[in-house]
Amino acid sequence: MRNQEILNKLSDCINACNYCADACLDEDNVKMMAKCIRTDKVCASVCATLADVLATKHTNVKGLMDYCIQICEECAQECEKHEHQHCKECAKACRDCADACRKYAA
Repeated sequence: MRNQEILNKLSDCINACNYCADACLDEDNVKMMAKCIRTDKVCASVCATLADVLATKHTNVKGLMDYCIQICEECAQECEKHEHQHCKECAKACRDCADACRKYAA
């Protein structure tokens, strides 16, 4: 299946973002983590939407793919501001997902 690699990266990103958002809620200074949590949730939602569309044979995905790359990069940048392991892992998953989207779109 041509889409399997990108679907796997999207799934990894969704899982990492959801885990990061939840783990951020357990941090001592949750208020400091608010932007990270919000960005994680948006990123997970966008990746899930793209995965749903790619699971069909619909081909008009350029706009959604571009937005997914953008939000994955934004999420990675936000997570990289924090020293928590869950943020580091989320940033990597987001970067890997953005790279997979670029590769798929090429």
